[in-house]
Amino acid sequence: MPDPAEPRPLPLRFGQLAPVLALAVCAGGLFGFLELMEVLEGEGRHIDEAVLLALRNPADPADPLGPPWLELTMRDLTALGGIPVLGLLSLLALGWLALRRRWRSVTLLFIALPGGLLLNTLLKRGFDRPRPSLVAHLVEVGTSSFPSGHAMLSAVGFLTLGALLAGGTERRRERGYILAAAVLLTLVVGGSRVYLGVHWPSDVLAGWCLGAAWAMGCWLLLDLARRIFPNR
Repeated sequence: MPDPAEPRPLPLRFGQLAPVLALAVCAGGLFGFLELMEVLEGEGRHIDEAVLLALRNPADPADPLGPPWLELTMRDLTALGGIPVLGLLSLLALGWLALRRRWRSVTLLFIALPGGLLLNTLLKRGFDRPRPSLVAHLVEVGTSSFPSGHAMLSAVGFLTLGALLAGGTERRRERGYILAAAVLLTLVVGGSRVYLGVHWPSDVLAGWCLGAAWAMGCWLLLDLARRIFPNR
């Protein structure tokens, strides 16, 4: 039996565990993105095609499965990962953080979303993967396909905002709710891109992986700066 006089180890708090989790997400995201790059070489292409066709009427590839309201809902939800919505949310968050003089968090937002947008643009131009032609597109698109910009930027935006909000509360349930909501929004946006036929599933998976890695990498830099310069 354990000695009652022996001191018990203190449980890890969120502030201690968060950097480890963020590093794990960053590393896992980068690994997943590198693995998904193999799809561009032909491996796994049949899975992409099977998923897109499974979401359409077998007799008419232009007709998505589900009632008409589902298509309208997906068009609305996909806008959550667009630059206008994410930009507006970021500006509102910047204003709130500036009022509270949380300048490191302001810096994080300035780096995370614009940096993620620049990275996504460069990767799209570099890979230059065509959009799916297997099914009809249900929304207008004008860029290359890999990685998905909506999936990547929603991961960057929502996960960054979620991490900042979760770090400001001490209640475990509140942190869990905030982070779960951020992940849910990211998944919904990416899923809508596949349903609407404008991305291959591998595009969306790559966007999620890289967006999560970028968001957590930026957060880790902020956390490192806080630890090195605690009074600034």
